[in-house]
This record gives sequence, C-alpha cells and structure tokens, in this order.
Amino acid sequence: MASRGIPLDTAAIFSTVMEGILYGFSVLMFVGTMWTLSHKRRMKEINRPIAVVAFMLLILSTAHMVVDIIRVEQGLVTYRNTFPGGPEAFFADVAQVTFVVKNIIYTMQTMVGDGMVIYRCYVVWQSVWIIIIPSLLWFGITACGCIAVYSVSQATSEAGNIFAKATGQWITAFYAMTLASNLWASGFLAYRIWRMERNVSAIRATKRGSMMPIVRVLADAAILYSVTLLSTLVCFVVENNGQYVMLDMIMPIISIAFYMVIIRMAIKTRDHSYLSTVGMGSETARGTPQQYHMKPMEVHISRIMHDDNTSKSAC
Repeated sequence: MASRGIPLDTAAIFSTVMEGILYGFSVLMFVGTMWTLSHKRRMKEINRPIAVVAFMLLILSTAHMVVDIIRVEQGLVTYRNTFPGGPEAFFADVAQVTFVVKNIIYTMQTMVGDGMVIYRCYVVWQSVWIIIIPSLLWFGITACGCIAVYSVSQATSEAGNIFAKATGQWITAFYAMTLASNLWASGFLAYRIWRMERNVSAIRATKRGSMMPIVRVLADAAILYSVTLLSTLVCFVVENNGQYVMLDMIMPIISIAFYMVIIRMAIKTRDHSYLSTVGMGSETARGTPQQYHMKPMEVHISRIMHDDNTSKSAC
C-alpha cells in the first residue's frame, strides 16, 4: 500500500519549521532549568546528574535540528534538479545519510529521556521491582531502535520505503514500547507522590507544602509526550506521511517534557526537598517529609508565691 498524506517535500519543510519553533522553546526552558539548578547555590550544591542530562538533551536536539536543516537544503536546493525523481524522491529515500543520522540521534534522545523517567520512578519508590517492566521495555526500545536504524542504513534506493516490512515492524515496536514505558513509569511516579501527599496532608496545618503541583506537572509532561507518540504511531501504522512531521516534533518535546518538570516545580515551591523528589534526591523519595507546618502551641504557667513573714505573724 502506498503512503498517504502530504507530499514528502512539503512534509520536510513543515516538519523543520515546527521543529524549529519547538526547539526555540526547549532552549529557553533549558536556560530556565540551568537557572533553577544554580540560582543561589554553590557549585557543590548543584544537582550535577540533572544538569548533565539537561545538557545531553540540548546537544542531541541541536544536532537533530542541524541535520534536518542540512537535509532540507540538500533535497530542495543541492539535489533538486540532479536527484532522480526530484525532491520528493530524495525525501522518500531512507538510505540517505542525513535520514540515517537523524534517526540515530532520535534513538539516543529517546533512550536518555525514557531512562530518566524510569530512574525518577526508582528514586521515588526505592524499589527495583516497580521498574522491572519499564526497564525491560527500555532495553527493548534500545534493541528495536538499533535494528531499525541498521535496516534503514542497509536499504537500497529501490526498496527504501520507510513503511516496508523490513523496517516498519521494528519502528512500530519502537514507538509502542516507548509509549508503554513512558505511561508505566510516569503513572507509578505520579501515584507514589500523590499517596505520599495524602499521608502527610492530615498532619499539615496549611497547603503551602503540598506536593500536588508536582503530580500535576508530571501528568502534564507524560500527557504531552504520550499524545505525540501516539499520534506518530497511528500515522506510521496507517502509512501516512504525517509521521515524518510528528517524528521531528518529538525531538524537542522530549526535552521540553524534561525541563518543564524542573521549572514548574520550582515555580510552585522553592523547597529543596521537592526538587529532590523530581530530580535525583532520595530523602523525600523514601517517604520522609522534610518540612511540616505545625500548628502553634500555647503554654500557660501560673506562679504561686508564699510569704513566710505573714505566716509567722499569724502564729
């Protein structure tokens, strides 16, 4: 069955524009994340693993953006009149180096983003059992991603259809397992924090230290990423060229979903213990709240004085 949807040259332009817009947002959010992690903190107090992951996501997103720009320039300018079949045939050729490279970058970005969500789930639950399934899915994602990239790189121009069985089955499995892993880890992470909030809300006098904003932002990030993944999976299954657009949009969305958890949590509260919950800390994750707002207690002390002189006069 032939692919449907918008022409591939049009899809290449539209996807690059949309990716550029989202990439700009991700860069701004990266700056906000770095400010959140470093504001009024000494160097040794900065959460370095979170900072490293943030830098990795930025580097991979930037590399993917650059490759997409090069690919559009080659298809519409450099090889416009020399490639057999014109620009649309160029963008349909999955054996092109730029297409292979951008898929390698996307696979790496997915591995980093999903791995971070799984690790957060482990930190909050402090249990290996809860992450067995998403971890197995993560290894499956890695395997399917590597096999799909290899299959694409070995495809010939005549058989270079991205929806062909040789590549399509691995790409479909990749999207499906990525979606399942994200929903599992994010769902259990949000549930754990919500349950911790219920346990401490009964003894807290005010709602100032509530962890519900964290639950909401985790849900927002999971929904944003999952909806994009589901749309990409559906487009790919029905062999619609819209999957090219969605695929390029996923790259900055992975970064945005990661950054928004850190930034929006910091806006709600500046308490360091809550930053540890969504980051790499372990105090709050073990279920031990760091601060409680207790009701004030009044103590009344009465004084009784005894005068010895008065007692002697009475005698």
